[in-house]
Formats: sequence, C-alpha cells, structure tokens
Amino acid sequence: MGTVLSIISIIKSLDFFSSLNDKQVNQLANISTINSYNKEYILYYENSKIDSLLFLIDGLAKSYKIDKNKNEIFLFFIQKNSMLSEISTIYDDVLYSYSNLSFIEESKVLSIDYRLFKNNFLQQNILNLEFMNEIIIRSSKLESLINREFIFEAVAKVSMMLSSDLEMFNRFKRQDISLILNIQPATLSRVLNRLKRNAIIHIEQGKVSILDKEKLDLIYKELI
Repeated sequence: MGTVLSIISIIKSLDFFSSLNDKQVNQLANISTINSYNKEYILYYENSKIDSLLFLIDGLAKSYKIDKNKNEIFLFFIQKNSMLSEISTIYDDVLYSYSNLSFIEESKVLSIDYRLFKNNFLQQNILNLEFMNEIIIRSSKLESLINREFIFEAVAKVSMMLSSDLEMFNRFKRQDISLILNIQPATLSRVLNRLKRNAIIHIEQGKVSILDKEKLDLIYKELI
C-alpha cells in the first residue's frame, strides 16, 4: 500500500488524470491505494462485482475467458498506463467484469474507491470525457477480437498482431502466440515465412521487424 505522496505522483503520471488540478489529484489520492501483484495472479474473474476502479501502473495483464471445455480463450493484452476495469454502466456503485484478468508479469495497480470516484468526480462532470474514451478504447479492442476470431484467417490474424502489437509478438514464444491467435504453431511458421518471402517482414534471431507496414496492413484491413 503506497503513501499519499507516492500515490499523488503515480496519479500525475497516468494519462487518464492529466486534466486534474492539484486539489483534485489530492482528493483522488485520499480514496486510492497502490497494490503489487505477482506474475500469474488473477485480479478478478468473469462476472465478478468490483468496487474499485483499477489502473495498471507497471507490468502487463491479459484479459481472457474460459470455454465450456476449460480452455483459455485469449482476448487482449492490457499494458501499463491503462485502465484495467471493464465499464458497462455508470449508474451502479460497482463495476462488473465480463472476463477474467491475470498478470503476465509482476505488476503494480492503482485502486480507487469507485463509489466515491463516481460521486466526487463523474457526477461533478470531472473526467467524464476520459471515462467515455476508455469505453471507446475497450469497444475497439472487442471489435478487433471479433474480426480476429470470426472473420480473419491465419495470415490476417498474424498480420494484424504484427502491425498492432509487434512488441508483444516478439516478447512471447511462438507457441504462446499460436495459442493467442488460435492457430497451429506450424501454421504460424508458414505465415511468417510467407511474409518474409514477400519482403513484408524480416526475421533475425527469432525477432520480427516490419519492412513494409503498408502491405502488412492491407492484408487484414481489406477484410474489415
């Protein structure tokens, strides 16, 4: 649990709160705490009620679901300086989760009492635009998920991840990327080799770099 002084500095470092003045930051710090979590810790489960508004300060998290056969279905990554909470309504005093969320590496989280945040900020027309923007960002991620799972074939899936999440692609093992994209490892290798032959990407010591982003983007954008 962080001190008020450290909480203030963290709040000021997050883009979401950049419009607040010093008085508002201090007010927010008084209803906030900082918590650290180990790798693989599950922060919340699907259909949970959560009474805190959560932001990732450091680390990396993933959102996922579990299907009827107990298989994990990857949804998307959440990186630092981002909201972890899922916003479905602004009328209740608690938030609801539609997925599970766990940490891929050691992480630090800012936790804000949501009821007090709503009363002291949102109902005073403070941070409303930022709140709405987070809803739009999450909606965009879900749209990308739908495209990835139901519209794109393997080449488009790989191309979209390379274009939008190259750092993540290079951070994980190929086996993990295959699970994330729901394709076979052999299929992933064939797609990467095809993109390399077409001079769209370069691969050196297992790391991918993009040579022609315009061509890479066309592969999946033409299907949207």
